[in-house]
Amino acid sequence: MMPLTLVEIGKKNIIKKIGGRSEIRQHLENLGFVVGATITIVSQFGGNLIINIKESRIAISREIASKIMV
Repeated sequence: MMPLTLVEIGKKNIIKKIGGRSEIRQHLENLGFVVGATITIVSQFGGNLIINIKESRIAISREIASKIMV
């Protein structure tokens, strides 16, 4: 397992664990970031990541991405 911030761009990964406070986990779950979901990093700029998850693209901060383990 490694944090999402260390994954190379364009490679598909499966979420194994989501850490952080319960509010953060709930917010990510509402966006579709759940254990078992397949995600791909589309791009990275200014410390933020663009993630492709469930046919949607979502921007998240590097801080939040570090709490998502793949």
